[in-house]
Amino acid sequence: MAGGDGLIVRGRTPMATRSRTGRALGGIKPSGALAGVVPFFVYTTVFLIIPTLVVVIGAFLTPQGRPTMSNVSALNQPVFLGALKKSVLLSLATALIGAVVGGLLAYAISTSKPNGLLKRFVTSLSGVLAQFGGVALAFAFIASFGMTGLLTGWLAKLGVDLTGSLWLYEWSKGLMLVYLYFQIPLMVIVFLPAVEGLRPQWREATESLGGTTWTYWRKVALPILAPSFVGATLLLFTNAFSAYATVAALITQASPLVPQQVASTMSSDVIVGQENVGKAMAMAMVVVVAIVMAIYAWIDKRASRWLQR
Repeated sequence: MAGGDGLIVRGRTPMATRSRTGRALGGIKPSGALAGVVPFFVYTTVFLIIPTLVVVIGAFLTPQGRPTMSNVSALNQPVFLGALKKSVLLSLATALIGAVVGGLLAYAISTSKPNGLLKRFVTSLSGVLAQFGGVALAFAFIASFGMTGLLTGWLAKLGVDLTGSLWLYEWSKGLMLVYLYFQIPLMVIVFLPAVEGLRPQWREATESLGGTTWTYWRKVALPILAPSFVGATLLLFTNAFSAYATVAALITQASPLVPQQVASTMSSDVIVGQENVGKAMAMAMVVVVAIVMAIYAWIDKRASRWLQR
């Protein structure tokens, strides 16, 4: 009898184990499985979700905490609309130029040796330059192209006098050059994996069927790279649209872009009590970035299908 009970227990034990394991893997995950992502959720909540909620809620409140639409209505003012137009144009121009130049550089790098010195040097340099910004980048351009900058002095000796020019501090000239300094390397980093995903067999198949190089790029390579290229361009647009530290350090006497407009409402000694108007401006930026990133996520999902094949 005892032996029979023992056989029954031994026969049921694996089934019970499989049941518990299946529930752990297919249903409720073990408590330790989420331990690694808890810091990520905490970081996202503290630095992304909560600030976004503060901005959105504050955009519809008065300084006394009462509901209002006056903050959102203030976005129709010419000052904000002008700053928004400049921000969009600057971001769009630097995104397009950075995407084209960075895309060509990425292709040139992909044709070099996989483990060659040139490829490793350019990719490492792009990773550094893509993260180089803020006060350090502004100081580098002022020291190089400012009125008393090093390159300005060299150009003056060659007969090109830029000592009286303020082009470096204009949003349509100087800021565009400064933004391209980190936009192009970022495009190289983002777009290089897509270019390296092009297989040599595709070109060989095109040539074996009588196609030319133009046929290969027009009917094979470009359609495959198009989603990745558009997605990377949208990422560059978002990167430029949300940039603040570099332009704040470079231009201190005016607020030509939306991020500076938001900062002026928060820290200005002249305009007091406009903090919630600044939150409404920030909410408009969040909406623009959210739309662009939603399009980017959709395009990136389609592009990933080619990379998985």
